Amino acid sequence: MTQPTNVLRQHAEQAYAHELAALAAHDAHPRPPRWNLSPRAVVTYLVGGTLPDGTVVTPKYVGDRRLMEVAVATLATDRALLLLGVPGTAKSWVSEHLAAAVSGDSTLLVQGTAGTSEEAVRYGWNYARLLAEGPSEAALVESPVMHAMREGRIARVEELTRIPSDVQDTLITILSEKTLPVPELRSEVQATRGFNLIATANNRDKGVNELSSALKRRFNTVVLPTPATLDEEIGIVTQRVAQLGRALGLPEVPPAHEEVRRVVTVFRELRAGVTLDGKTTLKTPSGTLSTAEAISVMNQSLTLAAHFGDGTPSAGDVAASLVGAVVKDPTQDPLVWREYLETAVKRRAGWGEFYDACREVS
Repeated sequence: MTQPTNVLRQHAEQAYAHELAALAAHDAHPRPPRWNLSPRAVVTYLVGGTLPDGTVVTPKYVGDRRLMEVAVATLATDRALLLLGVPGTAKSWVSEHLAAAVSGDSTLLVQGTAGTSEEAVRYGWNYARLLAEGPSEAALVESPVMHAMREGRIARVEELTRIPSDVQDTLITILSEKTLPVPELRSEVQATRGFNLIATANNRDKGVNELSSALKRRFNTVVLPTPATLDEEIGIVTQRVAQLGRALGLPEVPPAHEEVRRVVTVFRELRAGVTLDGKTTLKTPSGTLSTAEAISVMNQSLTLAAHFGDGTPSAGDVAASLVGAVVKDPTQDPLVWREYLETAVKRRAGWGEFYDACREVS
């Protein structure tokens, strides 16, 4: 696959093509049918490492290696993989990189929404040809799932619980029988060896449709937790902000930048409802305050600093970006935010400039 350099966001298999090629060259372990890498090499691609030739494989997932081993092992069986977790726990990120490492193609994607139809999961029709010729193979429009079944690749379904329940259950036959009937043609598509499916879901957002028991049984569920420690979350935010910044042409943030630590500290304390030292109980806002939102706050701060400052995010840049992430409910959240500033931030040594900036924005 070609690697365009002028796109805003490259697919995983494009952005990390050199790592995938190096892993394949040094991969001496057995590979399941149609896999580009062995399960062991896929895990190395996800969690990072150094290859014998000195190639550094950057970590795509920072967390428990065993979780990634379970996820990869699932894809080598006949069970589909469900990545479950609260918003912002890198479910989509892990899903994309798993598909890129296993199949070399992360684009066979069904994006789940309330408006996702059965045709998006199964197949559709070219209605001009359908009316002119009747049902035929030429008039059939394959879904990403059907294409993955034919080619023996990994298909992805994002936000499975946002898809209406009757459309979700379209997957039951695909996952249990490994076949997709096409009654109009009196035929079916049987899955080629190597086919599997990765779905992501969370149960925290509004508009969630619970999975039926029959569908749940077709998945092996791996729960992705929020980062375990402050330093782990700081590392994730710093790494992702640097990657996004390079794509947008923004200045780099030093790895231990104080403003990153402040943003992550604020998010962790408000998520937990208690300060990091455990001494002060806090009210929690209505939003999820995920790691993904912390990345967004820092990215916004960098943009402000790059275009309206000296390139280094200031307390004012961070405050302007942070308040909008915390205050989602205009009635409840401003009270929670002001109380947090007065009880936790105001008394904290070295946070005076940040406190003043937040008060001014609020």
